[in-house]
Amino acid sequence: MRRSLAVVTCLLTLAGCATSTAGSASAPPPSPSIATAQRTAPPPSTVPRSTSTTPRTTKPAPPPVSGVVVLDPGHNGDNAANPDVINELVPAGRGRTKPCNTTGTATGAGYPEHAFTWSVAVRVRAILEARGIEVRLTRPNDRGIGPCVNERAAVGNDAAADAVVSIHADGSTNPAAHGFHVAYSSPPLNAAQGEPSLRLARTMRDGLSSAGFPLSTYVGSHGLSPRDDLGGLNLSTRPAVLVECGNMRNAAEAAAFSSPAGQRSYAAAIAAGILVYLA
Repeated sequence: MRRSLAVVTCLLTLAGCATSTAGSASAPPPSPSIATAQRTAPPPSTVPRSTSTTPRTTKPAPPPVSGVVVLDPGHNGDNAANPDVINELVPAGRGRTKPCNTTGTATGAGYPEHAFTWSVAVRVRAILEARGIEVRLTRPNDRGIGPCVNERAAVGNDAAADAVVSIHADGSTNPAAHGFHVAYSSPPLNAAQGEPSLRLARTMRDGLSSAGFPLSTYVGSHGLSPRDDLGGLNLSTRPAVLVECGNMRNAAEAAAFSSPAGQRSYAAAIAAGILVYLA
């Protein structure tokens, strides 16, 4: 009897355990943690943000220009120390002779014309070469003597230059006198000194005027000056002009001549005139 009761008790106990276990197995799973929810969250939208579709524009490079240009920076650095050389007479055209060269002028503060013309010439050369133009200078630096005016003319003639531009600055004793002028050989001695040189003079005048430089108040008319006494122009068989950029004795122009900014401005204007002529 006791044994039977024990068996029944054990069976009831096992049945109760089974019931408890079954209830536990059918219970709902616990809620996922916040971390689990974050891990299983859908990825953020991959739709790209709106961006500007305005295309960037770059300024096209200017087209190359063909031609040969001779630049003649007036005077030279050692002329003043060699008067016996530069005072020697040489042919100057029209049956005349003139001194080989001169020392040039200077500002009231002593800045020399030869330094100004050299600085402007090399800046013009850089602008023209960047456009594909072959450029030659009548002197290699600012530390030499001469060359003589007839030798300078020969550089342009031998190169069959499309344009020859001599760069100078004037030295009027009147400090109020100011402005540039462009000289050309007149009356012409050959075909190149006729219409081609006059057209070069006009484009040079217009280039400087468009850049804001004033026309001469004391030489020539409307920025042009026909001359029969300049050896470099008389002896040229190529279109040639001489640019007097202004008066070195005028305070405002002297300041521009002496400064890199002023030299850059003159160079840009001269280069612009040459480019228009060659176009």
